[in-house]
Amino acid sequence: MGIVAGLDSSSEYTRIVVCDADTGAVLRQGYAQHPVEPKATEVDPQSWLLSLGEAAGSGLLEGVEAIGVSAQPHGMIPLDAQGGLVRPALVGNDRRAQVAAADLVDALGGRQAWAEAVGSVPGAAQPVAKLRWLARSEPEAAQQVAAVLQPHDWLVWQLLGRPARRTTDRGAASATGYWSAATGTYRPDLVEIALGHRCALPEVLGPAEAAGTTPEGLLISAGTGETMAAAFGLGVGVGDAVVSLGASGSVMAVHHEALADPSGMITSFADATGMHLPVVHTLNAVRALRGTAEMLGAGELAELSALALASTPGASGLVLLPYLEGERTPMLPHTAGTLSGLRRESMKPEHLARAAFEGMLCSLADALDVLRGRGVSVGRVFLLGAAAELPAVQAIAPSVFGAQVVVPQPADYAALGAARQAAWALGAARGTHSPAAPPRWQGAAAQVFEAGEEAAVGSAVRQQYAATREQVHPGAFPPVS
Repeated sequence: MGIVAGLDSSSEYTRIVVCDADTGAVLRQGYAQHPVEPKATEVDPQSWLLSLGEAAGSGLLEGVEAIGVSAQPHGMIPLDAQGGLVRPALVGNDRRAQVAAADLVDALGGRQAWAEAVGSVPGAAQPVAKLRWLARSEPEAAQQVAAVLQPHDWLVWQLLGRPARRTTDRGAASATGYWSAATGTYRPDLVEIALGHRCALPEVLGPAEAAGTTPEGLLISAGTGETMAAAFGLGVGVGDAVVSLGASGSVMAVHHEALADPSGMITSFADATGMHLPVVHTLNAVRALRGTAEMLGAGELAELSALALASTPGASGLVLLPYLEGERTPMLPHTAGTLSGLRRESMKPEHLARAAFEGMLCSLADALDVLRGRGVSVGRVFLLGAAAELPAVQAIAPSVFGAQVVVPQPADYAALGAARQAAWALGAARGTHSPAAPPRWQGAAAQVFEAGEEAAVGSAVRQQYAATREQVHPGAFPPVS
């Protein structure tokens, strides 16, 4: 069918993959750092275009017929009536809007009202909270805001030559805090509550729709947020969950409907295919492993992993509740971690190492249970992040999660998802592919691990963990059956 490209503009870099539109085979790749400070909370969006140009290099996009765009989540780009930038973009790592988010919760009548309205409770990262912060902290700038975009919306708009029509997709829209994945509509009244007045919002396109065509004839697909693009690039479907192991953790799964959760533990995103991506976050994942490694003088996490495998399931009765930075799932923002079960025979480095891995994975299994408790089917878990390569994680995770565990080969999955979307839009525009279903590309190369005979062992480990958690934090979760 042709050649397509996907670009992922993350918080630090642009990656581009050029793929065969029929098979998804990667033909060429490009990369460039953004010319901004990695930890910057305010960014001139032009830097993303400079990075894109550098990543495309000389001839990378030759022969490309369609481009898909994914970009960092939770950025907020305020535009004036002429389409000019009111102020630098506020990006996802800006946490100044924490008080503004709390104000918004009260302004609508509580967490349940927000969950029912848009599928999520406002957090500091979301554009709706950033608008509230802008209205309170920079009222003159807020008064000039006539339109609001997110990073992927802005990049698509620029690639198309800044047309009058601005677009987004349902995945990115669901992260704003003022678009409902359940109803597929904006809540402009929530923008007014946040900003003080209503403003123009981008048109939400369907998964196979094109945002437009450049003067050179290059089709630009709807694009989407980085999280949704990565899920699409991985090829996950109903019955699949994705567990990300960073310093903090997240669990998301493909589901057929949006989930409203007044507790705030579930954030109900839409995906890039017409389905839904409920997500549960934990504040502690690999940071618990690193803290344990420092305590034991283990150096690299590979050394900690080897130590853990010298222990046995259950870590000789040692249990680590890894709530080192407070916790979001369960909602315990001011708590600390707990090490329980200390006896003379358990006070060995290998048992503490094992307890750290089991504690991290049991905490993420708790997050999986939050989704399962709402009817989300999980039979297969994709495990992402450098820590997914650790032998201790691969040995323990299948039995603790109670599911097949897939560890994909490292790849630019967000860029691949954007390219797959471009192929879908190109085929739909030409009538060579159904707009109702995405092109079937080869799945990610991966290692697969089964729980097998260890399933009962994993259940025992979880019961030991749950008993400790319930003793220290009664009622935080229902008991594990």
